[in-house]
Amino acid sequence: MNKFADDNYIRYTVNQYSEMINRIAYQYVKNKADAEDITQDVLLSLIKQTCFVNREHLKAWLIRVTINKSKDFLKSSKYRNTVALDKVMYSLTSEQAQTLDELDNLPENDRNILYLFYYEGYSVKEIAGILDKKEPAIFKHLSRAREKLKAYLEDI
Repeated sequence: MNKFADDNYIRYTVNQYSEMINRIAYQYVKNKADAEDITQDVLLSLIKQTCFVNREHLKAWLIRVTINKSKDFLKSSKYRNTVALDKVMYSLTSEQAQTLDELDNLPENDRNILYLFYYEGYSVKEIAGILDKKEPAIFKHLSRAREKLKAYLEDI
């Protein structure tokens, strides 16, 4: 049994990262119950993972797995056959909810970069690593996304 299957480590990871995973999943699926299912699935995947260099590597891995599982969910037939019952942005301030609503108007790439930069606090270099893109491309997307979001928010 490796250290990552240790109860204390799993408990720590759940306490430290489950809300972040849930927020990222919700950003994609727009449904509280589905986001919770994805969160659970990501945390179950963690048990199978054997090595992380450090906590930042763990966090980046969790974000990448959450994004992938959310995209897979959206492609699945389960998603296409369900109706989202909750459109409420739970556990967010009204300003955060409004901003997240406006993020939906942006292309997925821009939306992800803004979310990782502002809500999760990653640097451009870290985002480039997580999304497997070059730093100049991240800077360009971030700049354009800010302008688009600013225009949306000014129209409100």
